[in-house]
Amino acid sequence: MRTNTLTHSFPTHYRRSHRQILPPALHIADSAAASVFRAVRLRGPVGRDVIAGVTSLSIATVNRQVIALLDAGLLRERADLAVSGAIGRPRVPVEINHEPFVTLGIHIGARTTSIVATDLFGRTLDTVETPTPRSPAGAALASLAESAGRYLRRWHRRRPLWVGVATGGTVDGATGHVDHPRLGWRQAPVGPVLADALRLPVSVASHVDAMAGAELLLGMRRFAPSSPTSLYVYARETVGYALVIGGRVHCPASGPGTIAGLPAHSELLGGTGQLESTVSDEAVLAAARRLKVVPPAPAGGGNGSASAITDLLRFARAGNPQAKDLLDERARVLGEAVALMRDMLNPDDLVVGGQAFTEYPEGMEHVVAAFAARSILPPRDIRVTVFGNRVQEAGAGTVSLAGLYADPLGAMRRAGVINSPLAQVAVDEAPA
Repeated sequence: MRTNTLTHSFPTHYRRSHRQILPPALHIADSAAASVFRAVRLRGPVGRDVIAGVTSLSIATVNRQVIALLDAGLLRERADLAVSGAIGRPRVPVEINHEPFVTLGIHIGARTTSIVATDLFGRTLDTVETPTPRSPAGAALASLAESAGRYLRRWHRRRPLWVGVATGGTVDGATGHVDHPRLGWRQAPVGPVLADALRLPVSVASHVDAMAGAELLLGMRRFAPSSPTSLYVYARETVGYALVIGGRVHCPASGPGTIAGLPAHSELLGGTGQLESTVSDEAVLAAARRLKVVPPAPAGGGNGSASAITDLLRFARAGNPQAKDLLDERARVLGEAVALMRDMLNPDDLVVGGQAFTEYPEGMEHVVAAFAARSILPPRDIRVTVFGNRVQEAGAGTVSLAGLYADPLGAMRRAGVINSPLAQVAVDEAPA
């Protein structure tokens, strides 16, 4: 059994100066190392023969990859789980060696920014939320980088591997630059600022692409082929969509498409005849204020939207007919919009996410009914995201892990963990 140790050199690691901006790897990779790592993540503790069976790799290939992943510190052996009387190390099960490592996800929302610590399974270890800075991009990113650095220093017992950012607007994954009209950002160097401040590899993705990636990479809890095509529709403060084709989130070089301008009509909600201006949180609250269901917006432009939405939900559940009608109407409009997209794209799998769907699950029956009435194709089920109200943090965490899932050994080299004088890596003792 390998009994190695991981030297945690977080402060030293921060002195690395090589900036690394990597496009988000939002796909299921088919390389041998990635396939083995995925099999162990989904099935572990698991023997090499089982890994070979689910990956269709030869035992020799599996053995080589397991040894490499053990040496990198990503796997550990479980001699305590070996079959009694078994001879030879290939009979020793292996599992993910998750305790020594952490990745950092950052979701930059229009109002709130979440910073998320994630383990190698994609599980959220901790989350903090702060208001998204309303200052110009330079000052806002400096503040965000400082907050992320402070947060990361809390995890001094774990080695940080990667930073993943999910944000609205148009993202250039190759450079990490972002155009975000709602924040007033143009060519904001999100990736470079964070890479320079944190001295870690950084990937930046559109937030809806990131959420679709979470469904693809973390939502499936079994080792099975992904649906050939999947449509993910998001709604909260903004609306958006993403396509998954053949196990890969479709990320156009020019940025994601938009459904904000899809035709939508609601006398109750108002709006401009377009989807986002009809179903966004702001639109629903504006209608609720017109009807005096919730108090007027705070004077001076303060941000009371989060508490106002909470109040609206509470009133609806308490039996207020106007509050219920507003939320049911949003659900109806969303159901028709999902039907329109489904009829255009006809995906094999249809997923909806975002708090417009998940914070008021009572409205899903209206989404489904409107979808069924509007679609002209054969019936199709609508699946609600497995991440519920935590879909934003799941998306950011997925961007921080996607590079590791796609190329485990390459990611460890990029993070400076292997083939680096800054760290000595091996595998922790298997637990007794």
